[in-house]
Amino acid sequence: MRILYQFPLSHYCEKARWLLDHKELDFVAQNIIPGVHRAFAQLKTGQNKLPILKDADRWIADSTQIALYLDDIYPEHTLLRSDANLRQQALDINVISNELGQHVRRWGLAQALLVSDEPLEIMIGEKGYLRQFEKFSKPILKTLVSKSYQLDAEKVADSKYKMDEIIQQLNDKLVENQCRYLVGERLGLADIAVCSMLAPLLFINGTPWEIEFEDSLSDEVKSYQEALLSMPIGQYVQRIYLTERNARVDWRGI
Repeated sequence: MRILYQFPLSHYCEKARWLLDHKELDFVAQNIIPGVHRAFAQLKTGQNKLPILKDADRWIADSTQIALYLDDIYPEHTLLRSDANLRQQALDINVISNELGQHVRRWGLAQALLVSDEPLEIMIGEKGYLRQFEKFSKPILKTLVSKSYQLDAEKVADSKYKMDEIIQQLNDKLVENQCRYLVGERLGLADIAVCSMLAPLLFINGTPWEIEFEDSLSDEVKSYQEALLSMPIGQYVQRIYLTERNARVDWRGI
């Protein structure tokens, strides 16, 4: 059985889940304790980040490398086109989306932690050691998250500026392609990458960022969501999730 080692809240892990689902491949989403994951990842892959896919005796780290591996080993439902120009366009957009994801994560976490501990609740999970000792694990995890993702005011403000720039760039690219997909005429790596990175800003139903009560959002976050939905790129992300995100595995993991 394939195993995807993940953080449930990570949009890079959402991207990897979507890649596997697009290929219609069976897998288990296995949660890793934040902090502890670094030693595990280093041991198995020589780097310290998630997601990591274990496929038989192969260990593949990084969502982009997972995409390339899946297309190579499982050619059905390709993520990248055979046409060299379309392939390069998709890879270029994937690089841009990876940068976007860093800024979305920093700004989104900073905003969310201002109003609630909900992100920490998801990180802790429904069971396991972190939940068992949440009285101690939650404040430690909050400090770890703030330090790891550099959630100081200056860094957060800079990420907001860069996030705006990249979203406008992607919006222009989408409009150039008649707003259906980012590259070509069907879903591919570029679409999955961009939609996964922007989902936390739109609180898409069925994702880790779905919200039950709008009161849990700050006015700034609500305003940003509304602005994004007024753009073709925001409407596109909503549409793609509604029509093409056929999740086969619960994002919460085990």
